Amino acid sequence: MKNIFGVFGGCLLFAVLAACGEESAPADLVIMGGRVLTLDETVPEGQAIAVQGNTILAVGTMEEVQRLVGGGTTVIELSPENLVLPGLIDAHGHYMSLGESLMQLDLRSPRTWDEIVALVEDAVAGAQPGDWIVGRGWHQDKWDFLPVPSVEGLPTHSSLSGVSPDNPVMLIHVSGHGAFVNGRALEMMGISSDTPDPEGGEFVRDSSGTPTGMLREAAQDVARAAVAEWESSRSEAEIDAYRRRQVELAGANALENGITEFHDMGASFETIDFFKGMADEGTLPLRIYAHIEEPAERLDGRLPDYRMVGYGDGFLTVRGIGEKVLDGALGVHGGWLLEPYADIPRTSGFNVTPVDDIRRSAELAAEHGFQMAIQGIGDRAARELFDIYEKVFQANQELEDLRWRIEHCQIIHPDDMPRFEELGVIASIRGVFATSDGPWVTSRLGEERTRERGYAYQSMFQSGATVINGTDPPVEDINPIVNFYLSVSRVMENGEVFLPDQRLTREQALATYTVNPAFAAFEEDIKGTLTPGKLADITILSRDIMTIPEAEIPNVDVLYTVIDGEVRYEYEAGD
Repeated sequence: MKNIFGVFGGCLLFAVLAACGEESAPADLVIMGGRVLTLDETVPEGQAIAVQGNTILAVGTMEEVQRLVGGGTTVIELSPENLVLPGLIDAHGHYMSLGESLMQLDLRSPRTWDEIVALVEDAVAGAQPGDWIVGRGWHQDKWDFLPVPSVEGLPTHSSLSGVSPDNPVMLIHVSGHGAFVNGRALEMMGISSDTPDPEGGEFVRDSSGTPTGMLREAAQDVARAAVAEWESSRSEAEIDAYRRRQVELAGANALENGITEFHDMGASFETIDFFKGMADEGTLPLRIYAHIEEPAERLDGRLPDYRMVGYGDGFLTVRGIGEKVLDGALGVHGGWLLEPYADIPRTSGFNVTPVDDIRRSAELAAEHGFQMAIQGIGDRAARELFDIYEKVFQANQELEDLRWRIEHCQIIHPDDMPRFEELGVIASIRGVFATSDGPWVTSRLGEERTRERGYAYQSMFQSGATVINGTDPPVEDINPIVNFYLSVSRVMENGEVFLPDQRLTREQALATYTVNPAFAAFEEDIKGTLTPGKLADITILSRDIMTIPEAEIPNVDVLYTVIDGEVRYEYEAGD
């Protein structure tokens, strides 16, 4: 982990300010009574924190900060067991998809395919014929038993089609890297036994060659396009209201979980235009650090117009290209591996976005001062990205401190681990993936390859990499406290610890949500620590996750989320 603690040129404590003979206007907000963990090595902790306007004024003892309280000061009084932290940053997610997922069928909890079919049947009962039924969140390896019939552990569409004969259905895999459709959808899209597989994807077929309904990786694009076309039939007012609802729901979900900034991976030009409009209105619920996801041919010539840093009073920054998916997800056998899958040896996964497109995007990023943040799940994908980045760096040696990223980093060959530090590439991990994938990933990779290359988060720290964290919402729940716990415990649902040598320390895990993502966003001078002069983005927890027994961490609540010195979320009993 890099030492990126902020250094404040003035005095840190009110007591020192007074000794300097400086006068200070009363604080607008004072938080006192809990443990203030600053992550600033100059003053590591305190008992209270004062905010003036949108910045931190002072950190100190309760007596020192009390002297900054005036008649108009809002005071939040905490209990000694409460913990005050720098505002938590989710370093990888899909903002609009998160909002939309909260408006669709939630398929994460069903434990069988039959339960999912029943949910679709209920949805059909309330829909008009021809309406698309859309859901997200299923994972075949989390079901209690395989559906019958099945192909490669996946259902066929017969039972689903039986309950939805007049409505096309698209059920998106939890990873977002595959979708399951019914017979009506296959018919509408013209997918039959004679339809060739698209480049970077596959229509899964049964032994007779008939499509089962499962669309792996790029094969799902045709279904997503059909849903988008159906949705576009709405009026402009309806579309605008729908998008605003997505922003509202995603924002509320983030704020109630203590998230003050969201690294949005893969926003179209259209989405960024929408964010910009909301930033102009001052209606973005939290800070968004957005990455553009467009083909290289569309990026060329448009990037300078979309580069924004701290736009809308600091609520919108656009300076990255991502999350173009170089490969797919392990859950649908899409992760691009150096060797074939252990359980389906006919495949080594998929190169989803052509390597040439990634390479050209990297060249454009270097030319226009953009960060690259590209998905590399499998070890082949990660190696390809390291190679692309290295060649671009060598061709642009005048450029420094680029902070390019590889997203997910789930399978890394040991030969490539040192390249994070050598090239200055940031490792963007999902702590929760180790435990959600742990029960089945060994069947994909085999024991030796899993142990040598799988979810090697501690090895990344030891290699000198800057490691950042997030939950990839809506793939996993956005809850950073649970993700923190899983990053340090690696305890799976069955109680076993997955690759215990790769557990993070609590200090490392906290850095992946605070100082490190601030660094990854080029924002270490204004965020990541509770340092006077930095933005007043603050997360307050009910208990101290750094000291309580490990098993109790998931039960910790977010009490307050403060952004720009304003309380954006406050816990109420029953939340």
